[in-house]
Amino acid sequence: MNCMQTRTLKTLLAPSLLTLAMFAGATQAAAPLRPPQGYFAPIEKVKTGGKSEGCDAVPTPYIGALQFRSKYEGSDKARSTLNEKSEKAFREATADITRIERGISKQVMQFMRDGRPEQLECTLNWLVTWARADALMSRDFNHTGKSMRKWALGSMASSYVRLKFSDSHPLATHQEEAQVIEAWFSKMADQVVSDWDNLPLEQTNNHSYWAAWSVMATSVATNRRDLFDWAVKEYKVGVNQVDAQGFLPNELKRQQRALAYHNYALPPLAMIASFAQVNGVDLRQENNAALKRLGDRVLAGVEDPDEFEEKNGKEQDMKDLKVDSKFAWLEPFCSLYTCTPDVLAQKHKMQPFKTFRLGGDLTKVYDPASEKGNKGS
Repeated sequence: MNCMQTRTLKTLLAPSLLTLAMFAGATQAAAPLRPPQGYFAPIEKVKTGGKSEGCDAVPTPYIGALQFRSKYEGSDKARSTLNEKSEKAFREATADITRIERGISKQVMQFMRDGRPEQLECTLNWLVTWARADALMSRDFNHTGKSMRKWALGSMASSYVRLKFSDSHPLATHQEEAQVIEAWFSKMADQVVSDWDNLPLEQTNNHSYWAAWSVMATSVATNRRDLFDWAVKEYKVGVNQVDAQGFLPNELKRQQRALAYHNYALPPLAMIASFAQVNGVDLRQENNAALKRLGDRVLAGVEDPDEFEEKNGKEQDMKDLKVDSKFAWLEPFCSLYTCTPDVLAQKHKMQPFKTFRLGGDLTKVYDPASEKGNKGS
């Protein structure tokens, strides 16, 4: 083949190759969003007959103003001293919201274990009732109110993801309910983005990370790439606040609860990174592996909290850090990074990790081979 023929062949092939490249890029961009592999698990066993656990009455849909008292009311700017009176008022005012968060998580875990049709119908009825009431959508809110909205969305959407993606396809015969629920989640996520977008760095703390997690879970539940991209953006803002030693400056401000709040910042960040990873966005090395640095700093702080006291001069309150479920972030974290044998041993000792704010039993999702993870929920 002479040079002229070669140039002619390249000229003929070039548009085709360009077209193929563009098509491949478009196909990749259009790939449906998905959760980590553990969310595809089928129902463990389908029970029919026998005594059903029944379905509790649907919590009253919350359609009022999202104006709630803070449990730290009257505290100084560190927001670290509990006000028992205002906490009681907060718990009473938000009781139905907490009931649906916890209830949906429990129901989905039970359904994935037992597969009773009535369990699924109960869950969908709860969600559809709140969706049709346009619950939690008030634009009359304070900081505590918008916090409740994003927590509730994250809890419900992440539980729902297990139903939507299970290889047992439990929603196949419930498409009308699914559309109603997903439209509500989608609308609420838009409001959460509005609530938490582009905050000044000094105001960007664990609340923003939890907001981003709720939007990430919703993005996968509704296959909305714009929501996915926003969650990734907020993740990057978060981990780029982690300093060289693994501290979060805005959580250090929490004085005696600084370590507890560093730990509280990890679950949403680890879950976002895990969900991003399976959708082709690798966030593990962002800010020199800041998520790993933060996790290691917290684990070291649990062993020796004096490191945090040296940073802000306050003896650390370790109460929350004695609760195993507070370390549920270890499941996604140890799927993203190589955890040491000591950390893995500690993780297995604390399993199974169940937390309604992350959608239920994370051990079944991330470490199903674990002996404890295969126990009943």
